[in-house]
Amino acid sequence: MRIFSTFKISSSLVGHNLFSRLSLRRSHAPFPKPLMAATTEESLRRDFAAKQSAVEAQGNAVRALKAARATKPEIDAAIEALNQLKIEKAAVETELLSVISGGSGDGSVSREAFRQAVLNTLERRLFYIPSFKIYRGVAGLYDFGPPGCAVKSNVLAFWRQVREFIGLPKFINYGTVTRIQNFGIVTKGMQNIWQLYCNAEYPVVLPDECKTSYNIVGLRIKHPGKTSTLLISPQCKTLVIQYLGNVTGTSPVAYPDYMQDPGGISGTQSKLKLRKCHFVLEENMLEVDCPCVTPEVVLKASGHVDKFTDLMVKDEKTGTCYRADHLLKDFCNEKLQKDLTISAEKAAEFRHVLAVLDDLSAEELGAKIKEYGITAPDTKNPLSDPYPFNLMFQTSIGPSGLLPGYMRPETAQGIFVNFKDLYYYNGNKLPFAAAQIGQAFRNEISPRQGLLRVREFTLAEIEHFVDPEDKSHPKYSEVANLEFLMFPREEQMSGQSAKIICLGEAVSKGIVNNETLGYFIGRVYLFLTRLGINRKRLRFRQHLANEMAHYAADCWDAEIESSYGWIECVGIADRSAYDLRAHTDKSGVPLVAAEKFSEPREVEKLVIAPVKKELGLAFKGNQKNVVEALEAMNEQEALEMKAALESKGEVEFQVCTLGKNVCIKKNMVSISKEKKKEHQRVFTPSVIEPSFGIGRIIYCLYEHSFYTRPSKAGDEQLNVFRFPPLVAPIKCTVFPLVQNQQYEEVAKEISKSLTVAGISHKIDITGTSIGKRYARTDELGVPFAITVDSTSSVTIRERDSKDQIRVNVDEAATVVKAVTDGLKSWEDIWTSYPHHSSESADD
Repeated sequence: MRIFSTFKISSSLVGHNLFSRLSLRRSHAPFPKPLMAATTEESLRRDFAAKQSAVEAQGNAVRALKAARATKPEIDAAIEALNQLKIEKAAVETELLSVISGGSGDGSVSREAFRQAVLNTLERRLFYIPSFKIYRGVAGLYDFGPPGCAVKSNVLAFWRQVREFIGLPKFINYGTVTRIQNFGIVTKGMQNIWQLYCNAEYPVVLPDECKTSYNIVGLRIKHPGKTSTLLISPQCKTLVIQYLGNVTGTSPVAYPDYMQDPGGISGTQSKLKLRKCHFVLEENMLEVDCPCVTPEVVLKASGHVDKFTDLMVKDEKTGTCYRADHLLKDFCNEKLQKDLTISAEKAAEFRHVLAVLDDLSAEELGAKIKEYGITAPDTKNPLSDPYPFNLMFQTSIGPSGLLPGYMRPETAQGIFVNFKDLYYYNGNKLPFAAAQIGQAFRNEISPRQGLLRVREFTLAEIEHFVDPEDKSHPKYSEVANLEFLMFPREEQMSGQSAKIICLGEAVSKGIVNNETLGYFIGRVYLFLTRLGINRKRLRFRQHLANEMAHYAADCWDAEIESSYGWIECVGIADRSAYDLRAHTDKSGVPLVAAEKFSEPREVEKLVIAPVKKELGLAFKGNQKNVVEALEAMNEQEALEMKAALESKGEVEFQVCTLGKNVCIKKNMVSISKEKKKEHQRVFTPSVIEPSFGIGRIIYCLYEHSFYTRPSKAGDEQLNVFRFPPLVAPIKCTVFPLVQNQQYEEVAKEISKSLTVAGISHKIDITGTSIGKRYARTDELGVPFAITVDSTSSVTIRERDSKDQIRVNVDEAATVVKAVTDGLKSWEDIWTSYPHHSSESADD
């Protein structure tokens, strides 16, 4: 579900889209506008209606004076009063439009114009192409062109091994250290040196104290002289130089000589930097790659076969299908955003419908569609009653077709069904995490909103398995001090807006359920912002009670604001032990972990034993749902049920998966506590699941990176993507200033150097003007351009500032690599090389 808001940050009514698989629901309730905004809109609608009535009344008065042949001064005064009322009405109308659109005045127009400019540029430059375009395409399917593939590849590489850059402390005066043999990270006790760089060349500039410079090749820094090892503590508080000998072949000494600087990190006095990884590499995750075709039995156990549905309606004459909730939502939004004549009471009704949209049954949804007279958008024909439609693509496995299957709607189930083997591979130890990147498929009823709602898309999912009795995380302190926009459910329900909250405070107050969930929320925030997402237009929204599955402990969505409104791009959920239990029950294979005790323990265990025969007689086809709900009770709920059954003989019990209360009688379940001696604790692990919609993240990144600037002549607006070098599809372009054989040879040599350095680039030796070539590369988001205007030196231009520096030809590739690898910033480069001024840069 998604409700349009302005491109600018706003607190306007926004909705929740359908990416998440966290609760197996296909839509989530949009949350209401902040109370202040809703109140302001209500009062403005009343003022507008009053001004409109006053204008009509004054217009009638002017006509009456003219009909009665009143004096000219009387008529002029009445007309002047009418004009003043029209001005007041226009002012209220403008303010009302601003509130509706979130503060932009004409927000809907500018928002759509901005989106169209982005989409036109993306398609024209082949970031993406409608699939099967020559056959008029298929809705919801898109092909990625060369730059789109490059951006996607860079984002996924960043997801697997994303690195944050941290400066080292100031080098102490240690004399002449001329060759560093190894570069790595050392844990406490100077053990477990991890390889950091390999098979690549990294330029390093040491501070003035060292009076020299080096080139790292793999794990070596080459320079004639002694041999040393550079070690850095994982907290980066100590720099250690270990002398191992000299270049004449002397063996490393047995008594290492350490020199330490306990001063910690300055981050400004050295350009040598350490990389620290996110997700797969940082968490030592076990990455898997599972099939896209999934047997029906797997998705039956997970609940997708029965519950992965949307309500659909059909055009009764043409048979065209539409999502019922989308039609109702669009109608309400259209009225709220464009019809200024509706009363404040009617506007409040439409807002209420949007707020409860996810809770409406098929019958209630159909009743609202008929009440508002909603028809088929294209033909205006009447619509059928809503009915459920399963969103999975069905197929069969094998030529006989006897084994039904589906194209997977998510990647997580492949991890869950392999838990037993992954747990063994990890040494039977918890916690551990498994990750998977792959294609998922959903047969959307009516795909729209371009790349945001498609039928085939890329997911990157993590399943972090943890002891349900200990959800702490050893690295939680690394993110606890982060502050960013959070939208807890209490604020949503009370009509407030998202606010900046310290993550550690949210965890300590119980707003976020546990440390591990908080840790991954923090890591997601760091990932998205370092990718290029504007932190002011990123928030973490907690699921409301009606969005949460009964088994979920807590769920948060990372939502990014785009021209379509707030878009859910990452779901972070504590799914408890539901998935492993479901597959255990269906397969008969226990997916459990064990904690061995040093000595036997006497424990008191709660035993919930549903009597399946009695439940089957009472609930028939719903027996499984009731059994699952009973077994999922926590200790307090179970003991309360036991007391009620003993006193009354029956109790009302809510089964979330059925959406109703059922009557449980004493003979249907046995609840007791038993004391036992145990040598180990066997339990089903809980899972914390961050689930990333890669396509949605990339689309939001496109919008957040896009801007226009005037050409030098001022007669047109030039499109620019300000991609960070990390994700830019092409890091650098190379072209001669003019067509010249010598310049072209230099350009080709620089291109070879860039290739050796592993820098994606494009060489352009056409005769097009330099200004047009700059504009073309800016539109692709290329951060740097090397222009050959001499055989000895070249200029390097930075995309956004258009600043240029002059460097020697043999330094060009080294400088570009230093910036694109994050070892230096453009500011560092700008202060280190001569500046170059050229009129052509702004052509």
